Amino acid sequence: MTVHVIAAAIGEPAREKMLYCLMDGHARTSTELAVVADVSPSTASVHLNRLKAAGLVKVAVQGKHHYYSLDGSEVAQMLEALSVLVGTPRKKFVPNTPSRLCAARTCYDHLAGTVGVSLHDRLKAMGCLREKDGGRAYELTPKGVKLFESLGVDLEATFSLRRRFAFPCLDWSERRPHLGGGLGAALLKVVLKKKWVTQDLDSRALAVTGVGQREMLRQFGLQVERSGRQ
Repeated sequence: MTVHVIAAAIGEPAREKMLYCLMDGHARTSTELAVVADVSPSTASVHLNRLKAAGLVKVAVQGKHHYYSLDGSEVAQMLEALSVLVGTPRKKFVPNTPSRLCAARTCYDHLAGTVGVSLHDRLKAMGCLREKDGGRAYELTPKGVKLFESLGVDLEATFSLRRRFAFPCLDWSERRPHLGGGLGAALLKVVLKKKWVTQDLDSRALAVTGVGQREMLRQFGLQVERSGRQ
């Protein structure tokens, strides 16, 4: 990857807008990027295919949606350097998800929303998760094994499940990954059992309790706000 490749890509205003829009670390659909770039959906697809071929963006398929993001930190760093030179502004990502669902909710059977994404990021920063299969899956490091066992997760039972063990699941409100797979499901069961979060009877929303607030800070160094119905 060179500055020349990026410079050639952003020589077209629509592609420039798309790339700088993605610099906040949140993935977006081609439809959203078409709006950002002020082009038609079909034109946006052509531009995104060129950016993908140049190794500047990558796509994650989640259900019927395709989410685009920058293809690595090197791309972001080069764009940042160019933005300093040309003074390109960046728009802040604002999710349109209802606030109670944004904060914490279930995604299938694992923890999602702001809390889920933040917890995923802390587990990586703490060195508990190791990427494999080109970043499409995770395995636990020795430190991660110790942490999850201390929380009461039955790792042997989780490994034996006929499902993926752990992977980054793209969060549809945050547009960054939370922890999916059997490990994510086991973690949600634990935090529910310990009453770190409580679940609504009429929605997928989760409420972070005072106990959860204290324990997430103690166990993960993660500061979260109490949320939802208490």
